[in-house]
Amino acid sequence: MPRKQFDLIVFDWDGTLMDSTSAIISSMQAAARDLGLPVPDKKSASYVIGLGLQDAMQAAMPDLDPRHYPKMVERYRYHYLSQDHELTLFDGAREMLADLASQSYFLAVATGKSRVGLNRAMATAGVTSLFDATRCADETFSKPHPAMLQELTRELGQDMKRTLMIGDTTHDLQMARNAGALAVSVHYGAHPAHELAAHEPLFGAGSIAELHSWLGEHA
Repeated sequence: MPRKQFDLIVFDWDGTLMDSTSAIISSMQAAARDLGLPVPDKKSASYVIGLGLQDAMQAAMPDLDPRHYPKMVERYRYHYLSQDHELTLFDGAREMLADLASQSYFLAVATGKSRVGLNRAMATAGVTSLFDATRCADETFSKPHPAMLQELTRELGQDMKRTLMIGDTTHDLQMARNAGALAVSVHYGAHPAHELAAHEPLFGAGSIAELHSWLGEHA
């Protein structure tokens, strides 16, 4: 069956493939408590998911004295690492990735995680071999800058117009738009559906099963 629209499918990681949104929020809040700083509410903490860690801290706590940000990053990593071994992929995610790989799509990850963090998470989930390339926020510009998608398409020799970005945040969708790629949103992660819809994704998936089905019909 001929390919419909895309050759390269790029996934965000946290909140899109891995069920880690609540762990990220609680780690950010715990870091603030450790330092006796104002604790960001759930909405503020979830909004910045997908950004590089330093950028996320600055966006979630914009009025903080800049000297506190490195300490926040340190304490955040401590709390996140204490629970990241318990995190799992969303149900059906591994099977979806394996199915797409078997159909010879190029698969990639563009994430706000660090390189060390992504490598550890992918290895723990047992999906490293399913991806052709990955980009992390400590290697290039953070979302919504288009660099991650630009670098991935260059590395894999792919056309941006035949590249699909899938993510759970407006940062993912804006990055796709900035790069000239199309996008699909998922509604089970960090950002609410109405905010994602404002960025006009091709589709909004309420679950991995819905995403897998849509990709089978349209990708």
